[in-house]
Amino acid sequence: MSFFISSAHAAAPAAGAAPAYGDYGTIIIMLAFGLIFYFMIIRPQQKRAKAHKELMNSISKGNEVLTNGGLIGRVTKVSESGYISIALNENNEVIIKRDFIAAVLPKGTMKELE
Repeated sequence: MSFFISSAHAAAPAAGAAPAYGDYGTIIIMLAFGLIFYFMIIRPQQKRAKAHKELMNSISKGNEVLTNGGLIGRVTKVSESGYISIALNENNEVIIKRDFIAAVLPKGTMKELE
């Protein structure tokens, strides 16, 4: 069965052989991948989280909002506990957590949809 394995592949590496990338090559490659990971994934996510937090803090009574569930309504009450009361029309009003607001819409959006 030894005719399937060449002697060059089966031989053990020489003692004291240098790594393929040099002494610091592996560390440099790991740092490069870390920087790529930070700038491509972590930093944009932090920017989106910051923008959403600013949006949550800017919501006030009278704003027209879009929820994550697709409901469009006018804010009628903002409580300090993190809940918002939204009037969907004259008859329906829902209470949701402030975190579930996807966007603040321009004034008059609800009138255009009627």
